[in-house]
Amino acid sequence: MPMPAPRNIPGSLVLAALLCLLADTTATAQTRDVAGSRDYPGIGRFAGSVITGYVVKDFDAARMQAAAFKDGQPTDARRLEGRVVRIAYRTNPGPSILEVSRNFETQLAKAGFETLLSCDTDACGAIPFTENIDTLPIPQMWVDGFNYRYFAGRKSEGGRETYASVIVSQNNQEIYAQVTVAELGAIANKMVDAAAMAKGLGETGHIALYGIYFDTDKAVLKPESRPTLEQIAKLLTSQPQLNVFIVGHTDSQGAYEYNLDLSKRRAEAVAAELAKSFRIAQARLRTAGVGLLAPVGSNATDAGRALNRRVELVAP
Repeated sequence: MPMPAPRNIPGSLVLAALLCLLADTTATAQTRDVAGSRDYPGIGRFAGSVITGYVVKDFDAARMQAAAFKDGQPTDARRLEGRVVRIAYRTNPGPSILEVSRNFETQLAKAGFETLLSCDTDACGAIPFTENIDTLPIPQMWVDGFNYRYFAGRKSEGGRETYASVIVSQNNQEIYAQVTVAELGAIANKMVDAAAMAKGLGETGHIALYGIYFDTDKAVLKPESRPTLEQIAKLLTSQPQLNVFIVGHTDSQGAYEYNLDLSKRRAEAVAAELAKSFRIAQARLRTAGVGLLAPVGSNATDAGRALNRRVELVAP
């Protein structure tokens, strides 16, 4: 008897099944926070949770909703620019979406946030609503568009506005929650041109560069680093006898040895890009990583940690 021909299963269903399997496998395997992550100060986490995703941008845009949708359309969408922190959590099986959400809302109120919006699936606007907020990708975060709660709040302190949102949803028996915090502020001018680099090297023997960007816990240069790299290349091209040390620095988040290695890999990435894209001889570029050993700000504050995360050029 001939075997029946296999049915053509839509690719979208196959992809959805694979994503579900990936999310389940990752959740089962992960038992500790992702490297370098931490709770947002004053907000914390639901008991028994682990951090599954952690992204901090010194300047970025976040989408938050300050009112429920009407007829599938946003009624008060906010695009917030400044320092943005996104933290995803997974809880152990047991608590409900409502319990986790209420705990976050209570903690945010204690931290001084006034409520802009607190809603469940039906009141928020179901799937169209979840498609218009920022969440980390699967398997870091899981959002079921038919089963979630959302909170958005705002506080003003010392003349500075901060917004926070929390979305809580479920995948099988596990609850996922994402905290997004946007500290409003204008972008800092981090460009240091070749002349300023030469002046710093000449006067103090080193110059800190804050225009070289990496994702959290990564040593791959981001495209936004290009202007600063061009200025380093311009400096070295104009002074062919100049050799430099490229030194990576981190804040104190994470293990000591891990930060030493990460800072060195980042310095090496800068040197490699200068050699590859700008034809600077590798012999002129020596690299080192000192991790958290040379802070220029307090590691007890976000502002201080931002100063400590840098790459420096050092004159021999």
